[in-house]
Amino acid sequence: MSDTLQPDPRRWKALVFIALAQLMVVLDATVVNIALPDAKKSLGFADSTTQWVITAYALAFGGLLLFGGRVADLWGRRRTFMVGLVGFAAASALGGAAANTAMLLGARALQGVFGALLAPAALSLLAVMFTDGKERAKAFGIYGAVAGGGGAIGLILGGALTEYLNWRWTFYVNIPFAAVAIAGAVLVIREPAVGLNRNRLDIPGVLLVTLGLVSLVYGFTRAEQKGWGDTSTIGLFVAAAVLLVAFVVVESRVKAPLLPLRVVADRNRGGVYLSLGMAVIGMFGLFLFLTLYMQDVLGYKPLVNGFAFLPMVAGMVTGSTQIGARLMTRVPARFLMAPGFVVASLGLLILTQIEVNTSYWQILPGLVLMGLGMGTAFMPAMSLATYGVQPRDAGVASAMVNTSQQVGGAIGTALLSTVAHSAGTSWAKAHAATATDPALFGLQAQVHSYSVAIWAAFGILLLAGVTAGVLVNAGKPEHHAEGVEAEDAVPVMAH
Repeated sequence: MSDTLQPDPRRWKALVFIALAQLMVVLDATVVNIALPDAKKSLGFADSTTQWVITAYALAFGGLLLFGGRVADLWGRRRTFMVGLVGFAAASALGGAAANTAMLLGARALQGVFGALLAPAALSLLAVMFTDGKERAKAFGIYGAVAGGGGAIGLILGGALTEYLNWRWTFYVNIPFAAVAIAGAVLVIREPAVGLNRNRLDIPGVLLVTLGLVSLVYGFTRAEQKGWGDTSTIGLFVAAAVLLVAFVVVESRVKAPLLPLRVVADRNRGGVYLSLGMAVIGMFGLFLFLTLYMQDVLGYKPLVNGFAFLPMVAGMVTGSTQIGARLMTRVPARFLMAPGFVVASLGLLILTQIEVNTSYWQILPGLVLMGLGMGTAFMPAMSLATYGVQPRDAGVASAMVNTSQQVGGAIGTALLSTVAHSAGTSWAKAHAATATDPALFGLQAQVHSYSVAIWAAFGILLLAGVTAGVLVNAGKPEHHAEGVEAEDAVPVMAH
């Protein structure tokens, strides 16, 4: 085992390419959103289809992540990483060349499939390459900043490409990203020879968890379209519950489970997955409603809208690399995660005050606080989620981080959209008698709906802070690996 304790001399170069691949995947969740109105005009699809361009990606990605994580453990993380990159680039080329709606939706689903291979492989490569506590903190700080800021960068890039080229470039832009990351993987990334999992793939587990997560996410999407009491909505939630319970039963019985229950039963990892999922619901709510508010109410162009989020990205990078990374080896993770989520929720509290004529300078402090808080909390969360896990489970533990984020994002979009819709409708009914200017009245109803949804996101984010504070009880990083057999733990060097 001694040879694995020597850190890879090219690990920092490898981090650049791993972060680039992660940026591409995160970017894709938002870069296409801004291009959707143009794509809709070009291909002539209905309003109801617009949601599916986003949902097709989220369903395939969220549903297959655990499978992708296990494939990385089974097949080799570097190889899975490269296959994911090539497939993602090919799916992006297909999306850019889409001649009709079916081709576009197929390309989005394929992007999700290869993203599900790529994301856990990237995170588990980091987990096994950076073994020293302080270095690991720095590496995860950079990775966390990319993972958190990628969504906002996607809005800027999406705005620029749509405005100056056309919507197809929001797909084509992935190809150079992937090409550089593939070159880096070939030349620089060397996977440590530790802990691959050579057990057979748990096919019943793959089917149950994929169908269960797809039903769950689709259930929230249906609730947004048809309402919570609709038979199909209830049916999907019941199906999701049955499938996921069956998945847990199967995993506790099979010899080589897809998701070994020891990965989530650990109090710290469970706390991280849960609080991260809730925090992402809040963050997606902010992106969605603030983007709509800036474009529809304040009249910002797509590119300006993207740039308006930059202070949040700056806050995130600062929180991640300057606060999180510096304090992570000195204080227990919960002392960064819980206050981080609470600070981010205060940012949302400021943003609940938006009105029809609010200026950008009133929104700015909320964006900065949101970024600082999320950056500070994300970083120890990313690291703790894979810390002290057995190498043979590194891929699947990494996949759980991504799964909690993807499912949180998809649920957040649908749940908060439903909240906004009903708040806007009931406000309009209550105030219809006082309406004098129809255009202004419409805008007021819209802003009220966004404000109520941001209040809901504030509550969920506050709950994420409480969850992290109560459940996460790990000490400083050098103690995270306690309780794992010495020969099984991801190697951690003393510092």
